[in-house]
Amino acid sequence: MIHLDTNVLIGLAEAETSIIRAIGKWLDDNEKFAVSSVAWFEFHCGPLERDAIDLVEQVVAGRVVVFNADHAQRAAELFNSAGRQRASRWDCMIAAAAIESRAPLATRNAADFARFKAYGLDLAAL
Repeated sequence: MIHLDTNVLIGLAEAETSIIRAIGKWLDDNEKFAVSSVAWFEFHCGPLERDAIDLVEQVVAGRVVVFNADHAQRAAELFNSAGRQRASRWDCMIAAAAIESRAPLATRNAADFARFKAYGLDLAAL
């Protein structure tokens, strides 16, 4: 199972070649995808066309991981350990959901998430 970051969902919806290629390769390898409810919220903030949303929903196949108390606690630990940068709160939450799910995170912003690797985040190469 690979968690998808918001920017991967948007890239898929916008038919960005590199994202389509990576998702296609993973699908060929029978990989499954999930998305945290935080990233799902960000994605649905749009604006996006209905067809694009439908495509992404097919890829995710209903595997939206609800942000729960364990995720919240882990996100707070990440936030406090990684410099308490207000703008990083969403990233902390998305990273926490992937860590707690023991799933790698696919993101186009690996540099933003690299600081969480020391806390157990595995990044999936795009």
